[in-house]
Amino acid sequence: MKLGFTLISPALPASLQLFAAALVGILSSGCIAESQSPAPNPYARRPFVRQVDPPSWWAGHTINPVRLLLTGEQLGGAKLEAPVGFQIGPAKISVDGQYVFADLTIPETAKPGTYELAIATPEGKATVRFSINEPLPAAGKVQGFSTNDVVYLIMTDRFANGDAANDHPGSPDLLDRSKGRHYHGGDLQGVINRIDYLDDLGVTAIWLTPWYDNADKLNHFEKYTHDNQLSAHGEPTTDYHGYGAVDFYATEERFGSMEKLRQLVDAAHRRGIKVIQDQVANHTGPLHPWAQRPPTPTWFNGCPTNHLANSWQIWTTTKPNPPAEQLKSTLEGWFIDILPDLNQNDPEVATYLIQNSLWWVGMTGLDAVRQDTLPYVPRIYWSRWTAALKRQHPNLTILGELWDADPKIVSFFQGGQKQFDGVDTGVETLFDFPMYYAIRDVFINGAPMNKLTTTLAADTNYVDASVLVPFLGLHDTARFLYEPGATEHSLRMAFSFLLTTRGTPLIYYGDEIGMTGGRDPDNRRDFPGGWAEDQQNAFTAEGRTPAQEAMHAHVKKLIALRHELKPLRGGAQRPLMATQDTHAFARISGGDVAIVALNNANAPRKLDIPLDGLALTEVRQWTDHLGAAASFSVVGKQVTVELPAKSTAILTPAETDLAQVPTHETQE
Repeated sequence: MKLGFTLISPALPASLQLFAAALVGILSSGCIAESQSPAPNPYARRPFVRQVDPPSWWAGHTINPVRLLLTGEQLGGAKLEAPVGFQIGPAKISVDGQYVFADLTIPETAKPGTYELAIATPEGKATVRFSINEPLPAAGKVQGFSTNDVVYLIMTDRFANGDAANDHPGSPDLLDRSKGRHYHGGDLQGVINRIDYLDDLGVTAIWLTPWYDNADKLNHFEKYTHDNQLSAHGEPTTDYHGYGAVDFYATEERFGSMEKLRQLVDAAHRRGIKVIQDQVANHTGPLHPWAQRPPTPTWFNGCPTNHLANSWQIWTTTKPNPPAEQLKSTLEGWFIDILPDLNQNDPEVATYLIQNSLWWVGMTGLDAVRQDTLPYVPRIYWSRWTAALKRQHPNLTILGELWDADPKIVSFFQGGQKQFDGVDTGVETLFDFPMYYAIRDVFINGAPMNKLTTTLAADTNYVDASVLVPFLGLHDTARFLYEPGATEHSLRMAFSFLLTTRGTPLIYYGDEIGMTGGRDPDNRRDFPGGWAEDQQNAFTAEGRTPAQEAMHAHVKKLIALRHELKPLRGGAQRPLMATQDTHAFARISGGDVAIVALNNANAPRKLDIPLDGLALTEVRQWTDHLGAAASFSVVGKQVTVELPAKSTAILTPAETDLAQVPTHETQE
């Protein structure tokens, strides 16, 4: 068929070339129905602009000109007029006249305020507002996070309801706490109200699940996964989790406004708590208006009626010359065969997403970005994206998600060096899924403790393993205590390891009180006490059960010790010994040393811990900061520690012996 060659002949006028290119793309994609179904126009033939993305920007920004996307009706043949002093480039208009792309150059002298852009067509003229923002104060904004921090993951809808007025924003009513996949009412004000709780626990960074605006109606789409397996159901669901965006430039009204989000960031910063935004560049929600009428023919990889299913073949993006079909379904398939896959190879899509990330940081002063599903997006895009964010916000931390147990695969996406494909992603740190699997296997299933040291030995795969983010569980996994074989004792042991090992530890909301729950949405239960009608308030010591209080106290103590003892935050980690049930390792920072000893057995154990190479052989007195050790004895170049069943000791040289510890960095 020669339709493509004929239609896009260079002899055609520019407007017809755009039409021809779009038509060829539509015909080849099999998505003609979605792309040629314009909505009724209440303004007859006059141009009408419904939305401008981004709605605002900054003078003096590293992105200038900014690429505008205007969404409306009857925009065919439009010419744009910029405010005085601004410049606007030629309009690129979609076939159906619903989208216009154009570059707006902002003068560095532009004052903050609201300006008007004019859109003229042969049928009339419309104006649209665009704002120049006042930059936020630099002090205390966009700080990034580090191994000095402890991160706390909050699913906004399930944490606390601080503003009942936003529970029922319209019809249909989507709030029903008795249903796991409906909204429950948690919101940004609820997080603000519980900042005291987070601060008291010792948390220094909070990661909130996406706050993008989501669909205002029920649907029957399944968006939930467990261990990379789709779990189908017929129950109507909402996008309470935030991963089904229908507007990337608006907050979910059930969570709160942009002003409320800023208040949350400011409230957290006043307590020394950083804020991490959950961003999603891989896909939209299935109910996003783009799914039926994309701004360009190649905006998505496929369409609702004709697309590939995601293959889950993560390894294909980490190896040279993978099977072409598997690579294509990995990068172009719709996540769990439902979520529309954004095509970052389309220059307009890439620009849109990069600007969107920058806009949220600039509007709020948040400190870090957690980016969803790294391996399903072309790696060259991540390189462009991270470079743009770092150029504007050098201190911003970028945390990437790549769900795999193999350190070789996870490490492939850490930035700092080019891989075989010539790409350096620029992604600073990653979730430590390999360690997640090791922790659960050891402390739930009774695997040998040397599985932890084996996993740590694979740190050589990473550019920098010290900045990884280890965790016990997330909103996509069953709760730790739900797993067969897990006990409160094993959860305490797992926390002891998590909060003393290398990296920046992450706690999933409620794990600190031993919440349970299976596959989602069961693992996303409401935090008890977050709602006025709750019978229990676990945000207070008085409201917690004895078991909850014991777990909370243990986690709080570990976090306090992490903040107190420098080696636990950023020291080098050295394994000292491991058996089936016991494990000991040293954390070393300059002249400061801490030894962590764990007994995972159901009976007391004596740990003979060698001190060779630690310059600690002259130390005879030790302090156990958890008070678990029944006895110490130092003979020659080893310390013997007797630990009760399921217990941990954190040892440092006693004050009287500190003079024996050298002040130089221990040679590795």
